[in-house]
Amino acid sequence: MNAQTVGSGLLGPFGSGGWWPLIVREAFTGAWQRNVELRPETILAYHAVYACITLISADIGKLAVRLMKADGEVWIQGTSPAFSPVLRKPNRYQNHIQFVENWIMSKLTRGNTYVLKERDARGVVVALYVLDPNRCRPLVTEDGSVYYQLDIDYLAGVTPPDDGQQFIVPASEIIHDRMNCLFHPLVGTSPLFACALAARQGLAILNNSADFFENGAEPGGILVAPGAISDETAKRLKERWEANYGGVNRGRIAVLGDNLKYEPLMMKAVDAQLIDQLKMTSEIVCSVFHVPGYMVGVGTAPTYNNIEALSQNYYSQCLQSLIESFELCMDEGLALPPDFRTELDLDGLLRMDTATMIKTLTDGVGGGIVAPNEARQRLNMRPVKGGATPYLQQQNYSLAALDERDRNGPFEKPAAPAPVGGQPASTSGNHEDPSEDDSTKETEQARTARWFARIVNGLTEGADDHA
Repeated sequence: MNAQTVGSGLLGPFGSGGWWPLIVREAFTGAWQRNVELRPETILAYHAVYACITLISADIGKLAVRLMKADGEVWIQGTSPAFSPVLRKPNRYQNHIQFVENWIMSKLTRGNTYVLKERDARGVVVALYVLDPNRCRPLVTEDGSVYYQLDIDYLAGVTPPDDGQQFIVPASEIIHDRMNCLFHPLVGTSPLFACALAARQGLAILNNSADFFENGAEPGGILVAPGAISDETAKRLKERWEANYGGVNRGRIAVLGDNLKYEPLMMKAVDAQLIDQLKMTSEIVCSVFHVPGYMVGVGTAPTYNNIEALSQNYYSQCLQSLIESFELCMDEGLALPPDFRTELDLDGLLRMDTATMIKTLTDGVGGGIVAPNEARQRLNMRPVKGGATPYLQQQNYSLAALDERDRNGPFEKPAAPAPVGGQPASTSGNHEDPSEDDSTKETEQARTARWFARIVNGLTEGADDHA
């Protein structure tokens, strides 16, 4: 098989073939000769970088991985003997929290996450192993097919093949989650690529501060002689001074002869702004990782007290893309049917304070959106009898009922009543003649009563004659 190795011919951070070394490069001209390299291992020693990576990976790792099943138009949590076991226990040495944390850390530090699948006799994925990204290389064949070349990894079960050649697997056996493919569709770029210089500057500030305080928090000084001295004499005096009064010997009493005078150097105003410079480098790192600075101890926290709003902002700008990518890679890697999907439970992240949660659930139940038992479930309370149905007040009507009422003309005037007993209907309809008084109404009612009485009496007399 003729294949092209992506990034072939270039060495990775540990000397193994792999990605184009985006991080392992010269920080400035001549840095390589001075052994100054921006390696991921060095950059991770900066507190802001370490805090951002561990915060993101821990927040995503604590979210439970759920298997969701389609139920009509909604998704509910379900189980499957083929997919649920590997979600609960991805492999023999990691639980699901450690597995997700390892996945996210690999993506943030190297820009790529490689996960090897282990299948049983049925072809079902029963284990997932996050591989060392420095031991993996994507290969592209002449027809565009993608393979992966793997180095030995005994923990993941990647052992040397019998023929002694390199271990190559098709893309169907690897889940490749890549981040920010700036240079190649199969090459992810780590955020360390953008914050490496800021991290190196922050480390330099910290190292200089450490050296400064190791010297008793005192700046250097100058030995002043009354006359001209040779270079050899100056060098000898300097070495003697540093040996007797520097480092662990600082603070000792110095006795000077030949009219020598020691003048300490004063700290400049620019040198006193190290705190501001250090804060700037931390803010740059946080901006690259899209982490709010106050969450890693950089800057002050917002003054308003709305935990849900702060968590939602952190989720949307930092975590959402990583979470969505993880879920999609798992769906495709496990070859889930269309009616199944994986989902990280965001309730562990977007948690409100108790007062806000109670008010939100109360409004949902009162508005008929949430059933009482559903609200109780959010509070980890058992369901109660009769609480499985959303309720609304009796005077509320549906839009369909109101529309039916309007189409039937509720505001039209009713028609005149039909005539009674052959009496002619009044030409005035239902409107009474304002000229009629109560005596006239009573006379008409009396005539009507007598008319009905005559009819009844006539029918009775006719019946007696017939008998």
